Amino acid sequence: MWSKFGEEAETLRSTRKNRLLSGIVIPEEVRITSDIAEAASGAEVAMIAVPSFAVRETAESLAGRLEDGCIVVCMSKGIEKDTSSLFTAILRGALGEGTPIASVSGPTHAEEVSRRIPTACVAASSDTTIAEKVQALLMNDYFRVYTSTDIVGVELGAALKNVVALGAGVCAGLGYGDNTMATLMTRGLAEMAELCVRMGGRKETLAGLAGLGDLIVTCMSKHSRNRRAGVLIGEGMTAQDAMCEVGAVVEGYYAANAAWELASSMGVDMPICQEIYRVLFEEKPPINAIRDLMNRRRKSEQSTGEETWVIG
Repeated sequence: MWSKFGEEAETLRSTRKNRLLSGIVIPEEVRITSDIAEAASGAEVAMIAVPSFAVRETAESLAGRLEDGCIVVCMSKGIEKDTSSLFTAILRGALGEGTPIASVSGPTHAEEVSRRIPTACVAASSDTTIAEKVQALLMNDYFRVYTSTDIVGVELGAALKNVVALGAGVCAGLGYGDNTMATLMTRGLAEMAELCVRMGGRKETLAGLAGLGDLIVTCMSKHSRNRRAGVLIGEGMTAQDAMCEVGAVVEGYYAANAAWELASSMGVDMPICQEIYRVLFEEKPPINAIRDLMNRRRKSEQSTGEETWVIG
């Protein structure tokens, strides 16, 4: 286990506890270091589980340190803020095109996985053999792993569900109920799927664990930082103050900006993500964002065209 921060690594070594995982003891067999060269030396698999803003820096730090054939698994969920790049693209750029790369995602809150509560996820790679190796490495009697070759769909699902979950929190903070939440999640998933297909992923991936499954848990769970931040915004707090109050990385904040950039550049209509972006970055009152979403033009649930304005 590697941490960039020496003090954090020393605390983990000495206490064998992580302050974010109450009651969990890190096994003595797990070596903990702040030296990335030491961590990478001889590794057959390297799993990157850093916040989205640190993926590129971490990948560049690993460049030239990994053994040939070492499988690099991205556990981070998001899209790079300034470039709107998917993380596997960043890893390939930093580590070389020949590096075996996979992405793991799904409804996997660490608070529950660490307590061995039954959980399932998806290991995706363009190379089925790599996905199956990751599956075999991670799978046990409380952690079930499926494979996929749709790495684009799995990565986009991981990133975009955080944006929708922020919106779910906002709705909860405004006092809205189950009807609103179900509507937001369903239509949010439709937006996610449309962008996924446009970027070369498969729509059905978003109906699986990396899409619908992760969306449900992130929108509804007490463990969700994205939902928690949204609740605070819905209750009247500014976006910046909400991020500070949560006290940990809220990935949906970064992903909202990247999602809006991607949707705009590709001509994909994503009204929910657009309104969440405006609440976060343009200080649009959440109640106005909800009203504007509800008063959009009439349309068929399956169509992308819009016909006439709703009256009243």
